[in-house]
Amino acid sequence: MEMIAERGLDRLTMAALGREVGMSSGHLVYYFKTKDELLLQTLQWSEEQLGAQRRAALARRIPARERLEALVELYLPDGHRDPHWALWLEVWNRSQSGDDEVRARQLELELSWHRDLVALLVEGMAKGEFATVDADRFATRTRALLDGFGTHLVVGLPGVDRPLALSHVRDHFDESLTPGKG
Repeated sequence: MEMIAERGLDRLTMAALGREVGMSSGHLVYYFKTKDELLLQTLQWSEEQLGAQRRAALARRIPARERLEALVELYLPDGHRDPHWALWLEVWNRSQSGDDEVRARQLELELSWHRDLVALLVEGMAKGEFATVDADRFATRTRALLDGFGTHLVVGLPGVDRPLALSHVRDHFDESLTPGKG
């Protein structure tokens, strides 16, 4: 994951990766067949790690808003060249090629975040912690907001940092989810 983030998939060689992990490039090709498959499996592994953290954060017995903010903290990159997000950038770039299998696998990974966000919104509304919104639509918009800020953070655009992005997201939640507001 770190080598893909550091070099990008196009500049990564199986030989260099093999040296890094103590395997021959032939073994890597045997297990992964292509660099695209290596990328997808690395992304799936990364998302499994984040998914476990996300499920733990969502299972905590704290108000829904605090869990929502914990989910956002996990979603957004830590900053420029965040390895988890570098994988996503590579996959998004490669999904333009038209490979339906790649897009289906990518969609399933993205939908795990979406489903958890929708479930949390529904729970928060049911408990009166959140204003009533269309949970699916709100989750779609929120993920688009997070993806936009996340992309800016991971590529290192000047003027955008993690605290600023988190502040904008909190404002979005305050304006949209505060009961009796709007």
